[in-house]
Amino acid sequence: MKFVEVPMLPIVIPFGVVIFLVLIWVLRSRGRVTLARASVAAVLAVYAGGVLANTVFPIFLRVGTGFYDGPRPFPLYLVPFVDYGFEDALINIAVFVPLGGLVPLLIARPSWWKVLVIVAGASLAIELTQMATARLAFGGHLADINDWLTNILGGLIGYGLFVLLTRSKKVAGFIQQFRWPARERASSRPA
Repeated sequence: MKFVEVPMLPIVIPFGVVIFLVLIWVLRSRGRVTLARASVAAVLAVYAGGVLANTVFPIFLRVGTGFYDGPRPFPLYLVPFVDYGFEDALINIAVFVPLGGLVPLLIARPSWWKVLVIVAGASLAIELTQMATARLAFGGHLADINDWLTNILGGLIGYGLFVLLTRSKKVAGFIQQFRWPARERASSRPA
């Protein structure tokens, strides 16, 4: 049985471009396009592409028939903190720290629980995608509750760092120019 690896870049690059264009469209619809906010969109697009590339790929398809339908274990690990390496935990935490710092730039009234919900949802989407690619093709990853939990921890650490940084008035003033919240009122726009 022969397998061929699905090329990553033809999927990841368009994915990142679409994310960027959607984010720019959101900014434009809110009347909030600035270079600083567009840079946040670019960082988020690159981040999303990088996370996709490193959490879902490699993916292999069986030559001739496409999806693999042979016997293999179900790609889901639901036992927390058993046979989970410290290095894996640190990597998963580190990968989600940036997201925890970026989410508060996108929402009007950031709080730890809003960041928790968004980070948990993003991580769950990754884990479900890993499970689907492992089941339908021959993906290189499996869905793991440990990854989900440590990703959430990383996001909350990122949010905590954001909160600490914004306690300084100078830093908070600088960060404010990167924030996206609220649609500007029509009366405040220049004619």
